[in-house]
Amino acid sequence: MKITREIKTAILVIASILLFIWGYSFLQGRDLLTSYRMFYVQYDNVEGLATSAPVTINGLIVGRITKIELVPSTAKLQVELQIKNDFPISKSSTIDIYEPGLIGGKQIQIVPNLQDNDMAESGHVFTGRIIPGLTSLVGEKLTPLQEKIEKVAVSADVLLNNLNQVLDDKSKANLRESIAKLNSLMDEFAKAGKNVNQIIDKNQANIDGSLANLKKTTANFSKISDTLAKAKIGQAIKHFEHSLKSVDNMISNLDKGKGSLGKLLNDDALYKNLNSTSTELELLLQDLRLNPTRYINVSLFGKKNKPYVAPKPQDTISN
Repeated sequence: MKITREIKTAILVIASILLFIWGYSFLQGRDLLTSYRMFYVQYDNVEGLATSAPVTINGLIVGRITKIELVPSTAKLQVELQIKNDFPISKSSTIDIYEPGLIGGKQIQIVPNLQDNDMAESGHVFTGRIIPGLTSLVGEKLTPLQEKIEKVAVSADVLLNNLNQVLDDKSKANLRESIAKLNSLMDEFAKAGKNVNQIIDKNQANIDGSLANLKKTTANFSKISDTLAKAKIGQAIKHFEHSLKSVDNMISNLDKGKGSLGKLLNDDALYKNLNSTSTELELLLQDLRLNPTRYINVSLFGKKNKPYVAPKPQDTISN
């Protein structure tokens, strides 16, 4: 059978049309040779989500967005998902709009509920939610920071205005003068430092000698400390403590009236006798002063001695 030119042209035209349809579908993310499941999600706001954006499960791309349209009855946006993966997706799974990066755009991720055995079939409408992306989070963090920066800028502006009011011409002149004096003072310190360095250079030998003497003195102190360490200081301290205990016991015995000295210090009768003896001795000396001839008899003519008359205590006191 001979194929005519018209049949060849018709076959070529049909093949071209089929190839165009397949290519157009492929560019839209559809493969005519693969079976798909179609799911739908409704949102109040799609946050800039575009068609052909990938659909992922745990980061794995399992499909694409094929259509986003407005539902007139609910005023919500319905997103059509084309899933080519056979992964089981339950009806209670959630579909999230998220932002994988700063420049990657919005995408959709499926969060499957593995505990639910009621699997969704093609055409099921899921519950959707929006997860804040990095841009939203950065905006939320930057907004209070911006407010704080604005407050700080206003405070700095007020401070500078007050500073300008305080620093009038006279204050500025005084400040310049103070800075000049401070510079002069620093120059004087620099000169003093140079003089100190010169003095140290001139007396370096003396300083070295002093350090050497100090080193010898330290060595001598070390030897003395070694000698003291070797000495029987502990034994001497023990003897001293024993002596102190003996003295303490002796004083205690004196307080208790033990021994001759203790009895002398604590016996009231002995004190009274000594006091009486002292009084009699005083009377004797008084009588000797008043009547010396009674005790020293020097008589050329044989004069008789006067009889002894005891002096009265009041005479003794008055004399």
